[in-house]
Amino acid sequence: MAARNNAILPSQEEDTYPQELVLKRVFDAPRELVWKVWTDPAHLAQWWGPKGFTNPRCEWNAQPGGSIHIDMRAPNGVVYPMSGEVKEVAPPERLVFISRALDEHGKSMFDILNTVTLTDQRGKTALKLEARVLTATERAPQYLKGMEMGWNMRLDRLGDHLLNQQQARA
Repeated sequence: MAARNNAILPSQEEDTYPQELVLKRVFDAPRELVWKVWTDPAHLAQWWGPKGFTNPRCEWNAQPGGSIHIDMRAPNGVVYPMSGEVKEVAPPERLVFISRALDEHGKSMFDILNTVTLTDQRGKTALKLEARVLTATERAPQYLKGMEMGWNMRLDRLGDHLLNQQQARA
């Protein structure tokens, strides 16, 4: 299990969603492996999304300007599509991308700028995730209020996936 260190930066108004989120974890896995499972769609499909979700569509082109398309399927069958664009790639230490949650018409409900920084710590990997809301529609708050919980579940699944990968290598 990875160590957690979270910070939520408050929004300007009460009763709204956080505008920025910073999450930190340390994974007992080499940085190159953590990078691989962040940038390879076959791996991403195994851990992306909250617990219990699957990703029947997981397209992730990890190069500047590369597109992102992920359909997250909830346990009840509801599909939550997202798209995005990779902005910056500096293997194996920095990945910057924009993610967009799409409504039933394929329009963005909100855009989030995500920055993932990976630092080697003597064979372990310190991960820092910074997520900043760039745009949001009227429907966005109901989803963005769960941003911290959603990312924490996703990172928990990432930790489990890394453990499974290392056990498979042993």
